[in-house]
Amino acid sequence: MYGIISIKKNMMACDERKDERDFMVRSQIAARGVRDRRVLEAMRGVPRHLFVPRPYSAEAYDDYPLPIGSGQTISQPYIVAFMAEALRLKGNERVLEIGTGSGYQTALLSMLAREIFSMERIAALLEGARAVLKSLGVDNVQVRLGDGFFGWAEMAPFDAIILSAAPFDIPDAILHQLADGGRLVAPVGPLGAQTLVRMTRRGVHFDTEALLDVAFVAMRPGLS
Repeated sequence: MYGIISIKKNMMACDERKDERDFMVRSQIAARGVRDRRVLEAMRGVPRHLFVPRPYSAEAYDDYPLPIGSGQTISQPYIVAFMAEALRLKGNERVLEIGTGSGYQTALLSMLAREIFSMERIAALLEGARAVLKSLGVDNVQVRLGDGFFGWAEMAPFDAIILSAAPFDIPDAILHQLADGGRLVAPVGPLGAQTLVRMTRRGVHFDTEALLDVAFVAMRPGLS
């Protein structure tokens, strides 16, 4: 509850675009099948325009990805909402996000789960995201610069893991940081043939469901 309370306290400055968020949720997200009430509320609450570069601010609530610098993008609102719903969060989870990016998805997750641990390999993006999250009063998120292929082992296990870039296969290091019964949602595969999957851990086994054909930037190793 900490994240949702903190963000709501800082929403007054964003009232001028509340109608756009309401329209985005009705026309792009709920209309396309996202039903989780908490996800829809979070999508209405988080000021997406604060997480995109100023030249793209007018397009912040349109249903397509936008560049955020360093060759990366912020995903279209529908995909962000779809992935959040696929995690099946109830509010008390510890979540690992690999690929902080602009911090928009991070802010959304902060309203849906108890603790968020978010990793980013590009220092400039991480610092920008940290600044916006701080300005919104988000207080249940830890961010760090790191190689997502290794996850965040010292904070594991996680009830849910979400990837915002596509590896060819999910690294074993990440899978083994998922708690028993936990869910991982990620795009997988090469550009042009990616599938969004949900993997649920059952002891030493992982049940895999194909959810949607998608197009994400490739997940890359190392720091930048």
